[in-house]
Amino acid sequence: MRLIAALLAGLLGATPALADESTRIGSVSTTFRLLGRNDRIVVDRYDDPRVDGVSCYMSRAETGGVKGSLGLATDPNRFSIACRATGKVTLKGDIPDNEVVFDESMSFFFKEVRVSRLFDREKRVLVYLVWSTMSVGTDGSAFNSVTAVPLER
Repeated sequence: MRLIAALLAGLLGATPALADESTRIGSVSTTFRLLGRNDRIVVDRYDDPRVDGVSCYMSRAETGGVKGSLGLATDPNRFSIACRATGKVTLKGDIPDNEVVFDESMSFFFKEVRVSRLFDREKRVLVYLVWSTMSVGTDGSAFNSVTAVPLER
């Protein structure tokens, strides 16, 4: 998926700011499955590639069982995010007002979880939003979570 995003961004003249690989912090089992791994909640860390000193910790549900173990299950749209200053916060160059900083496939087809960084220039705050490219249900509303990291004035 990152390759496709990079190719599209290159064609459109934009430079993607996708984070490097995530770091798995840990997981907890939530539902016992007789066959395959249990359902679980995982916590991963993503470091913002254009902002030194900011790390985002995202929890999300992963489906277990046989399909989940084989990577064929669609994980539910349940996630939360908390981004924190983990060092001196330094912007690397000019930061756009809205940019996807991370995306990861959540199913065999199409569904991705993404983290977008929004820049509130007036208050000098970086706002991180986690969301999914697929909505669940008929209302079309996307599940999401938001967090913010203030910059020094």
